Amino acid sequence: MIFMRPEKRSAKVFLFAAAFILLITVPASMQTKKPAAKPAAKTSAKSAAEKKKDAAKVTSNNAKTVAAKKNSKATNAKNTAASKKNSKAAPANKKLTAKELAAQKKSVSTSKKQTAAQKLAEAERERKESARRAAALAEQRRREQAAREARARAIAFENGLKTQTADNIAKDVTDGEDLRIRQTAVNALGNRAGTVVVMEAKTGKIVTMVNQDWAVRHGFKPCSTIKLVTGVAGLNEGLINGDGLVTGSGSGMDLEAALARSNNPYFQRVGASLGSAKMIEYAKRLGLGATTGINVAGENPGRLPYGNNNSRIYSHADDFEVTPLQLAVMVTAISNGGERVVPKVAKTRIDNVSSKPSVKGTIGLPDRSVQGVLPGMIGAAEYGTARRGVDAGMGVAGKTGSCIGKGSWVGLFASVAPVEEPKYAVVVITRGQGERGRIAAGIAGQIYKALDSEIDSDMNKRLAIKQIGNRPAHPILPTSTTAAVGEDEDEDDEALLEATEADKNRSTVIAGSNSRPVNMPVDPNKKTVTRTSQSKPVFPTVVIPFSKDGSAPETKKSEQKSRPRVVGN
Repeated sequence: MIFMRPEKRSAKVFLFAAAFILLITVPASMQTKKPAAKPAAKTSAKSAAEKKKDAAKVTSNNAKTVAAKKNSKATNAKNTAASKKNSKAAPANKKLTAKELAAQKKSVSTSKKQTAAQKLAEAERERKESARRAAALAEQRRREQAAREARARAIAFENGLKTQTADNIAKDVTDGEDLRIRQTAVNALGNRAGTVVVMEAKTGKIVTMVNQDWAVRHGFKPCSTIKLVTGVAGLNEGLINGDGLVTGSGSGMDLEAALARSNNPYFQRVGASLGSAKMIEYAKRLGLGATTGINVAGENPGRLPYGNNNSRIYSHADDFEVTPLQLAVMVTAISNGGERVVPKVAKTRIDNVSSKPSVKGTIGLPDRSVQGVLPGMIGAAEYGTARRGVDAGMGVAGKTGSCIGKGSWVGLFASVAPVEEPKYAVVVITRGQGERGRIAAGIAGQIYKALDSEIDSDMNKRLAIKQIGNRPAHPILPTSTTAAVGEDEDEDDEALLEATEADKNRSTVIAGSNSRPVNMPVDPNKKTVTRTSQSKPVFPTVVIPFSKDGSAPETKKSEQKSRPRVVGN
């Protein structure tokens, strides 16, 4: 073997010997090595105390460390015991977990089903809400479009009326007319759609007739001018007492104020006791519902409200239709002792010179019943609905009217002057969205100013007329005070509301059709009377270009202010 060789064995022995010698010599050298000399610095008592404190701290820390180790061992022992206990109970927990897992799986399955159903329900709700919003938006757009179309129809219709008026005036036959008064009437009417009749009150001779086609051949809703008929009938039937109050009421507004301010409830209360049949009878006596007999072909006889028992026929004139000529005959009959004159156009020089009146008959009623409405007509000019349009100092007496008829607003003023000795009757009727009775009164006021030199008013006689029946006096109030009472008491407020709602809710109408507004909301608890056919606006489709209307003529009040006020009834 290789280890048995002599040279190898000697080397091995040498190595062991060297290692042994090294082990012996190193400790000896370490022992023989002298330690380094300690510093000669003196240790004070303070250093010694600090060393003791440090030693005490080290001892305390060691004790704490030993205690912590003991606590750690105890905690580990407790954890080990709990772990063993838990490991022993593990088989029971495993069985419970299996049951719970089954319940959990079932719960998860149910929860998934509920979540899916909720998602479907939420999606359905969102779909319905989206559909609702889309429908609401479509309805809003439809209404806006319908309102735009309604406004466009109304404008086109009104422009058509104005164009028709201008064409008719251009075709008027002016032979025998007073051209100065005619020009005044044409200028006062301006761009408005309407007609003017100026007639001699005693003879029936036509001074001028602007838009003769409308004056003779067309019928208009008389609106609040019908209150003159209701007033005469109420006086004659004893439904209005000597003090002008509605019989049985004991207090409230009297006839003069009711006419002057055009109070609707007053005349509806009178009409409720009067009845429709008697109302029609008195309307006939005053010249309504029949031709006047004017010497012009094609005269319209008008219409009476047969079969209508609504309260509005006494205040708003629903289902009545009159001509301007009939209104002129009615107001002259009231003011000139009950005689109904026949209007006459002077077609020859002989006709023009002749002033012989043509009387169709009398109304056959006592003077007190007829003249009892005159104070109210005077009051309309002095402090009522016509006060801004006419000069009451000229003895103007009349009745305004404002309502909707045949698809547009109608403004009327039927009057005479001077009321104590009537010389002229002036009737103005206008049609259009902005037309009202006060506008018609303003047009009549300009015509009366042109006739001023021929009108001689006697204030004492006018005062005597106002004191018929010795009723309490109605003083003329300042303009600022009367304005607060209400400028347009005779307006058909129900019809105005209805027209406004119609613009909001009108359904789309086929162009070119003769259509009425539909789907107009009606609150049954809002009104005390029912509207009839003439209360509803109608806007047939007529597209005719026309320029914008000019401003309404205003009547100056300087002359009226300079005249002494009349205080009386």
